[in-house]
Amino acid sequence: MSQVSWLWKYMKGRRAGFAAGVLLSGVTSAMMIINPMLSQRLIDEVITPGNTGPLIPLLVTMFVVQVSRLALRYVMHNVFLEPMSSTAMTVLRRDMYETVQSQDYRFLHRFPTGNLMTRMTQDLDRVRHTVAWVSFAFVDSVVLFAFALGFLLFVNWELALCLTAVTPFILLVSYRFTKIIRPRFMLLRQKLTSLGTAVTENIDGNRVVKAFAREDYEIENFEKHNTEFRDVSCNNALIAARYQPILELLSNLLVVITLILGGLYLIYGRISPGQYLAFSSLTWALANPLRMLAVILADLQRYNATAAMIREVLEAPKGFSDAPGAVDISGRPEGAIEFRHVNLVINGNRILEDISFKAGPGETIGILGSTGSGKTSLINLLTHFYEPDSGEVLLDGRNLRDYTMSSLRRHIGLAMQDVFLFSDSVKANIAYGRPELDEELIEKRSSQADAHSFITKMEEGYETLVGERGVGLSGGQRQRIALARALAVEPSILILDDTTSAVDSETEQYIQNQLRNLDFPCTKIIIAQRISSFRGASQILVMDKGRIVERGGHEELLSNRGFYHHIWSLQYNAAPDSPGREQSAGGGAL
Repeated sequence: MSQVSWLWKYMKGRRAGFAAGVLLSGVTSAMMIINPMLSQRLIDEVITPGNTGPLIPLLVTMFVVQVSRLALRYVMHNVFLEPMSSTAMTVLRRDMYETVQSQDYRFLHRFPTGNLMTRMTQDLDRVRHTVAWVSFAFVDSVVLFAFALGFLLFVNWELALCLTAVTPFILLVSYRFTKIIRPRFMLLRQKLTSLGTAVTENIDGNRVVKAFAREDYEIENFEKHNTEFRDVSCNNALIAARYQPILELLSNLLVVITLILGGLYLIYGRISPGQYLAFSSLTWALANPLRMLAVILADLQRYNATAAMIREVLEAPKGFSDAPGAVDISGRPEGAIEFRHVNLVINGNRILEDISFKAGPGETIGILGSTGSGKTSLINLLTHFYEPDSGEVLLDGRNLRDYTMSSLRRHIGLAMQDVFLFSDSVKANIAYGRPELDEELIEKRSSQADAHSFITKMEEGYETLVGERGVGLSGGQRQRIALARALAVEPSILILDDTTSAVDSETEQYIQNQLRNLDFPCTKIIIAQRISSFRGASQILVMDKGRIVERGGHEELLSNRGFYHHIWSLQYNAAPDSPGREQSAGGGAL
């Protein structure tokens, strides 16, 4: 599919308006020939013979033609082309956003944030510019050139053919310019994307930059991308500067031909003064479209480059979606979880291998393992962020694929270690999954997450606006707000991925006590590095290199004297042969 036919698809419902705008462009361009025609009559039939009879009608007609043309141009721009292009871009932007929302994590690995932002802003604006300006400029140029040439051929075909003798040379220069500039615009677009990515990453990682005093390095890195973009942009401008004067020179040759040959034709009586005036008036109508050709071709090459970038996002291989026949979860799930021989491979790397375990309704599963052991990938399967390459993940005895993803996720509360908070009030962040939640329940869930006390001390309490990603809050405060957000949906499955890593032991114990006495039933999956987080877990899974290497209760795993016992010994400073020390690590029930 060509870039033009692809864009035409997004004009559905607005094609008639767009076509009307383009048609008006052609009509108003053709109308520009009328006044030079009338000027010829004014010279030959009024001024030269001294006949004043047709003077007023001719002048009134010329005035009406000019006013009508300007009015139609206004309608063309402001009623048809601009609204149609803006509406089409709104649809295109919505489709891009929906595409991003429907993709899985693999898509985001391929398209960084800055890359996507550039495509959804500057690239779309370039496409809108093509629809609103390049389309009518192209039609304007073609129609104007064709009608002007037709009229001049009618007036004096010999002189008209002399004028058009320059045209092949202009077309040849324009072709060479297009061939050279096309890859340069693609390169410019890539440099712009790299620049946008560098800026976005630096802003997102501003705290890390400052923490390691790397401001100078990041400024140098930005300057590198900025300089590369400038160099490519300047080189493109130099290429255009080499070809533009040639096109201008060839276009201005038309004026020279008109002055010399037209003057000779007038002297020898082969054309009338009015016809000479018509030729002089319409020389620009031949020269200007040819002069505009380079500009239009350059804009079309920019459009081709940006349209290719947008299509790359829209036509990217779709992530997994709801399976055919998937149904919404009716009622509240019991929360029974089962993994059956699950394997997961990402980018050729085996992440999970032969994972099998069960969790009954209301049970608590603890997951312990070193960094990169596959803990987070396991819960990504449960939340259906990924799909297993083989094996099954079941909820209440039914494969997750049998449920629609949206209805499944409505019954899962997820609190991650890397907390994301929106630039909104604290209340809105907590009630994000249930916007209809009343203030009483919001405060209750905040209390269960031990967040109510510090929220009420804020200047505006629950109405306090938090900065992007929770700037201004401590790590522990962000984690507790995230936990309150997960509890607010009253999920059937609660997943805590190292959620209390940034809180002190006293706060952690308070939260655990609250989680034991929730006023709604839920199955809990707790990922943590601290063994104290697994107090009373029904089962603890120890993972290493994508496999479950140990499983059982706290006491059982200690007696096995494996990896779990080793971690327990390190955390509680116990001698290697001291089984059962710090029994409180396994006491209580979540």
